Amino acid sequence: MIRVAVVDDQELVRDGFAVLLALSDDIDLVGQASNGVEAIALAVAERPDVMLMDIRMPEMDGLEATRRLGADPHTASCRILILTTFDLDEYVFDALRLGASGFLLKDTKRDQLIDAVRVVAQGDSLLAPTITRRLIAEFARQPALDRAKTRLLDTITDREREVLQAVARGESNAGIATGLMMGPGTVKTHISHLLTKTSTRDRAQLVVFAYESGLVHPGLT
Repeated sequence: MIRVAVVDDQELVRDGFAVLLALSDDIDLVGQASNGVEAIALAVAERPDVMLMDIRMPEMDGLEATRRLGADPHTASCRILILTTFDLDEYVFDALRLGASGFLLKDTKRDQLIDAVRVVAQGDSLLAPTITRRLIAEFARQPALDRAKTRLLDTITDREREVLQAVARGESNAGIATGLMMGPGTVKTHISHLLTKTSTRDRAQLVVFAYESGLVHPGLT
């Protein structure tokens, strides 16, 4: 069973997601919270695998809660899916940098919600190609490089660079395997090595790393 928690300051939104999640046999809703403080307490008490997290909330917003959950070894394994009303929410990019595994619109349909929870619970990230393109546009407006991340590029192989560039374009493992003529298992191995070498936790942060390190340039994707 996938243990899921929902965090939003609007009760109607929380209840709506709870109803949708309850329709899946492999998902167990372990709790709800109305702000970031409650979210952290809930994560410590219930150890959810996935937490649906709103951003704008009283007392503590979703960004700070995401940062604290990721920084605490006791809760770092909890995967965060940001809930937002608009797909161009200005805070989404900050959330990804702080460790969120992706984001969902609050009007997401039931099948999309369930699929998203399953994908994130498996350790992957939820970044569709359309979302990745928006990330690219955001990084195009923020051209400054992170020199520490640039130096980490020296630790990855040429083949790993190709895989990372494909990840940054929003390609799936199957698409990468086809494009680079390698087996799906080999793609997973390369991505696992990349996560270790770049000290990132999932695909979402790999995309951020690719742009902030200068490996991928917005105008060349």
